[in-house]
Amino acid sequence: MMAWSIDVLPDQTGRTAVVTGANSGLGYHTANALAAKGARVIMACRDTAKAEIAAAAIRANFPEAQVEVRPLDLADLASVSAFAESLAADLGALDLLVNNAGVMALPLTRTRDGFEMQVGTNHLGHFALTGRLLPLLEAAPAPRVVTVASLAHKAGSLDFEDLNWHKRRYDKWRAYGQAKLANLSFALELDRRLRAAGCRTVSIAAHPGFAATNLLMVGPRMENSTLGKIAMVAGGGLFAQSAVQGAIPILHAATAPDLAPGSYWGPNGAFELWGKAAAPAKSTGAARSEKKGAALWSLSETLTGVAYLSSAG
Repeated sequence: MMAWSIDVLPDQTGRTAVVTGANSGLGYHTANALAAKGARVIMACRDTAKAEIAAAAIRANFPEAQVEVRPLDLADLASVSAFAESLAADLGALDLLVNNAGVMALPLTRTRDGFEMQVGTNHLGHFALTGRLLPLLEAAPAPRVVTVASLAHKAGSLDFEDLNWHKRRYDKWRAYGQAKLANLSFALELDRRLRAAGCRTVSIAAHPGFAATNLLMVGPRMENSTLGKIAMVAGGGLFAQSAVQGAIPILHAATAPDLAPGSYWGPNGAFELWGKAAAPAKSTGAARSEKKGAALWSLSETLTGVAYLSSAG
């Protein structure tokens, strides 16, 4: 099979996309490819200084690229609200939202609103963002929301009584699994509610397989764990595919025509770990459960204060 390249993407001229966490890794390569094909790309990032460097790199790659940086901290609901308000003031419509940003295997840390950092950033921040941007999405002719999940969702479980780890003994990997299961459950529940409400927006999910990104190092750095850093560097170097390849399923979900609403995409290689193209991915029963999806939606509305598509549940 030929190696994937940006050239296989459909033309994106005239589309406006928001990519969260676009300053590095999967988000950067997603933004780079979309911009290369003519999309206007808004890089929504917490660290705007790093994002400006990434935007400059995209412009160096593609001088005609339309990229801009806007501040967004998914661990702060006030920042989510401010980002959405600024976008609504400047845009008439939004064609694509890529819910990509995330954190992985952190020591117990809390968001500005008191949520456990992994589920707060990866899921609750994106839940609120999607709701606040839905009117802009609905104003576009063929809008999509792409939510980035993970193979780790298969090890996750949703604890609706203690989603934010106030009662349980904290485990960073269980917390990560819960957060990524929440991502996929949300994407599938969003699809159900959009269709029930007769919306034009389509929800699709994707995962990168095992990709070497900066996520691997954040937890060990926060814990100042030399052993953890060594393990992540070794594991990433030996087994992970590149972030460019990891972005392929995300870009497929974002741009391929006529994808089924609610579909889920990953790498086409062995065990969905690696691949040179996208293929349908496998999800767990917990991720597909309508009962759990509805429960997560209701809890997310309560925690974030952002309610949308509620009558469709």
